[in-house]
Amino acid sequence: MLGGMVAGAAMLMLPHRAAAAPIEWRLALRNVHTGEAVDALFARDGQFLPQGLAELAHGMRDWRTGEVFAIDRQLLALLVNLRETLGQPGNKAIDLISGYRSPATNGALRAAGGAHSGVATRSQHMLGKASDIHVPGVALDRLRSAAMALGKGGVGYYPRDGFVHVDTGRVRHW
Repeated sequence: MLGGMVAGAAMLMLPHRAAAAPIEWRLALRNVHTGEAVDALFARDGQFLPQGLAELAHGMRDWRTGEVFAIDRQLLALLVNLRETLGQPGNKAIDLISGYRSPATNGALRAAGGAHSGVATRSQHMLGKASDIHVPGVALDRLRSAAMALGKGGVGYYPRDGFVHVDTGRVRHW
């Protein structure tokens, strides 16, 4: 009988927990090359949402070829964490300079810039695991520092080009 009472008491608590506000991950991006903007809800209560993931993959596509590639979910989470670390609201767009990059585009960029172009032969961009970004209103060195403080992957600082590279590869910086 006591076991039934305990189980009954536990069941009474479930509706209260279920009524809690959902945890949502949203990301707003603006592609600086195409001018396109995307504001997508891509996860709710720990579950990824296919439509939001597809919207972000399209927004982060290789703008030169139009090729769409699945973006690493950890990269999306990293961008949300970075935005939150910077104290930016969820609906404020991050400027996207480069997201997914096809092998053809990566090779062309590397050839155009030479071996010292900053374009890696095995770039994380080709795996959908990297983005080059700028956050309007945030100094580039502050963006770099915030990305490095997260300790979640690679961070490249390109002040002459006006962006910071973030990826979900091994932790490193340049």
